[in-house]
Amino acid sequence: MSRGGGPHRDGGPAGPGSAGPVTTGQERRAGRGWQDSLREYALEVRGSVREGERGPLLVIAGLIMIWIVFQGLDDKFLSPRNLSNLSVDIVGTGLVAVGIVFVLLIREIDLSVGSVSGLAGAAFAVLNVNHGVPEWLAVIVAVAAGTAVGAFHGIFHAWLGVPAFVVTLAGLLIWNGLTLYLLGASGTINIDEEGLVASLTSRHFDDDLAAYAVAALGTAGYFLAARRRRRRHRATGMPYLPGVEIWMRTGLLAVVAFAAAYTLNRFQGLPLALLIFLVVLVVSDYVLRRTRYGRRVYALGGGVEASRRAGIGVERVRVAMFMVSGTLAAVGGLFVASGLTSASPTTARAAGSGMLLINAIAAAVIGGTSLFGGRGSPWSVLLGVVVIQSIASGMGLLGVQDAVQFMITGGVLLAAVAADALSRRSQARRGRP
Repeated sequence: MSRGGGPHRDGGPAGPGSAGPVTTGQERRAGRGWQDSLREYALEVRGSVREGERGPLLVIAGLIMIWIVFQGLDDKFLSPRNLSNLSVDIVGTGLVAVGIVFVLLIREIDLSVGSVSGLAGAAFAVLNVNHGVPEWLAVIVAVAAGTAVGAFHGIFHAWLGVPAFVVTLAGLLIWNGLTLYLLGASGTINIDEEGLVASLTSRHFDDDLAAYAVAALGTAGYFLAARRRRRRHRATGMPYLPGVEIWMRTGLLAVVAFAAAYTLNRFQGLPLALLIFLVVLVVSDYVLRRTRYGRRVYALGGGVEASRRAGIGVERVRVAMFMVSGTLAAVGGLFVASGLTSASPTTARAAGSGMLLINAIAAAVIGGTSLFGGRGSPWSVLLGVVVIQSIASGMGLLGVQDAVQFMITGGVLLAAVAADALSRRSQARRGRP
């Protein structure tokens, strides 16, 4: 019988010798008491882990371990000051990583995001400081430049057939060179510390109500969206989360959100940078999961030929994804410039040489976005970038050399990619896409 007590979805009851329809864990848990539902959910999670599937629980467990280790080595690590700084530091890389997610979902890669972010910061500084262009207009031009660069890469790849790896690798060199040319002999350009861009990372909402309001809004939004999705899936006969599981997830989210709000309020309050990052995650997730265009992106990641036969404009979607990547790389570059309150050849070379790129890719993959396309979400970036930045913050407090930080970050990225490959192999053995 189905959850509603009616016939099975195959049209009739399962006889004694019939295998009946295949049910999911959500279907088995629906209609049970909360004790049975919780037990079933725990068994399902344990089975998924044993079969090589990745999920946020594994990333969260790793993050908790990282925090415990660094807190044991330095008790300042989990201080409100350090955690507040951490919440701002994740934004620049996190925004770039969200753009990477859009490209990874269609089975492509963008190696130019570090150079594009540096180009955006340099373009803003040159226009605003050297040429007196108003900040708001310089910001628009810098972001538009990132969008144009993304379109350039997408057209070469989608319409001319040049591999994305080659196009964006060439872009990495071209845009990094253009950044150094723009900065020229003037070298470092300091931006206005009281200006619009500088305030992106220095502005905090010191009223305690602001952080708690965001926590409450996020928790309520998740609960209402989950309930709405449950009613829609139930009405159409699709698998849906049982009510008790929605309440459990909402309760866990509330604990994390309000604990974060309390911690931020113990220092300077809610950072503007973090609020902007969360808004970008919400909007990006909505576009990918709740719009027709987002479904086309996931379909393209599942298979190019199948997407063509379904009437999807493959070339247009590819160009659009590279434009999104370029745009978010430019926005992330402005946040990086904001944190440094300057644009300089040194930071441009660092961005172009790959550290920002590696951190962005690592954040996306560690969070759960597949390098093989078709799986992942913008929210995966949040967990991934917190892991990456927590490692950097902890090692910075301990005075660890940059060389060691690079090796550890590379090792974490390699482990995440290996886990992704093993997960796909395990699913392929079970006949799952």
